[in-house]
This record gives sequence, C-alpha cells and structure tokens, in this order.
Amino acid sequence: MNGMETPREIRRKIAGAAWTKPTTGLAPAYAQANLVILDRRYAFDFLLFCVRNAKPCPVLEVLEPGATEPRETAPGADIRTDVPLYRIWKDGQLEQEVSDIAAWFNGDMVSFLLGCSFTFEAALLGAGVPVRNIEEGKNVSMYTTNRKCAPAGPFSAPLVVTMRPIPNDLVMRAIRITSRYSLAHGAPIQVGDPKTLGIRDLDHPDFGDPVTVKDGEIPVFWACGVTSSLAVLSAKPELCITHAPGHMFITDVLNETLATL
Repeated sequence: MNGMETPREIRRKIAGAAWTKPTTGLAPAYAQANLVILDRRYAFDFLLFCVRNAKPCPVLEVLEPGATEPRETAPGADIRTDVPLYRIWKDGQLEQEVSDIAAWFNGDMVSFLLGCSFTFEAALLGAGVPVRNIEEGKNVSMYTTNRKCAPAGPFSAPLVVTMRPIPNDLVMRAIRITSRYSLAHGAPIQVGDPKTLGIRDLDHPDFGDPVTVKDGEIPVFWACGVTSSLAVLSAKPELCITHAPGHMFITDVLNETLATL
C-alpha cells in the first residue's frame, strides 16, 4: 500500500483479503484501534476494567449489542471484516485465526475499540524520532510484564507493553510527544531497565517481532492494548473475538484529534 490511501480504502482492501499483514505504518495520520468483542453479559464488567486501567485500555468507542458499524470512529465500516486478522477464543483458549468473523458474530455481541500506540508513531517520525518496527518492516515488540492491572468482575490481567528503541538524546522528545496522546496510551510507563518490568530478554517478545536495539539507544516501554485480550482470557467467556496482535482496526479519526495541547 502507499501512504496516500485513506482509511476507507485500506479497510476495503483488508475486507477483500488484499492486505493480511500487521497495520503498523498504514494511514499514518489516522488512529488505529484494538478490538475486543464480547457477549453483552460481560460488557459492563469489561468496560469497568477499561475505566480502571485507562493507560493500557483507553476506550475510543463501544458499539451497541449486535451493531457492526462503528459510527463514531469509522462510519460505513464493518467490524466483522475490516481487521486483517482476528482471533476466535472459546472458554479462554485460542480456537483459530480468521480474516472474517461474520460466522461467529451475533446480536448479543458488544464491540469495544480501544486506543493503540500505532497512533503516535507518525508524530514520532515527524519529530525525527525513529520507529524501529516501521524501519524494519516488522510488527512492534510486545511483552507481558510483572505489573498487575486493577481487576473488575471476572477480568484481571498483567500489564502488556510495547517497546521501541529510542536514541538517548531523543528520549525526552519521545516522552513529550507521546504524553499528548492519552487515548493512545500516552507517555511511556518505563524508560530503560526491562528487568524491573520482569522482561528478561528483549530478543524474545511475547507478541510481535524482535527489533534491533542499536548502540546509543535505550528501550522505552508504553502500555499496550493487548492487555485487554489477556483480561478477556482471564474471564474465560464461552466466546470472545479479538484482533491478532499488531493487526489493528484503522479508524477515520485523525491522530491529532486525540492529542492534547
């Protein structure tokens, strides 16, 4: 894809299976979102989990039960087809990965769109801060940490983070830029020393791909929406649908509308 395509055009390609890869770097001016779809019986408790853990789970939109069009963030889109890769979970176990969830979606399902750190990557690049996963054409590195989120009902989870290596002299710039995007995880939760987060080896992320950390760079960690997927798994609902890590829903919301001054 080229960088000039609109979110609507990209979603059309995704729905037609012309794009099945991670969405990092696509439609860089527009916000991307994590997706969680649950039976309505779980919706309140999951929303409460997101409110209590707004750093990893910032809510962009919640659809009505059975609704498939995210009218606030992407009018005309279809939540059942417009993600490159979905995960189907049954009783907390991964059943399969699919590119279309129409066969599993029903009128009792509530869809949650949550902010994603891909949203601030364009701002980092525009300020001269390198984004290694984009440079190397990889999915972002994601790690499960030793920090616990605040539980809600049957939902609990460890905090998941993304990692981007930042040159030492640009770390403060990266912090200032990303802190403006509270609906896309905001400022980092950790700079350097992965061991304090319980991360033993940066070369072996729990999700996504490893990226190169060069001399003169420091690993910087941001809260990650995959936390929401782990929370769902802790509740072991009969059926749940999420995006596959790195395969996000691309909204029509401009990144800058999510930023504060």
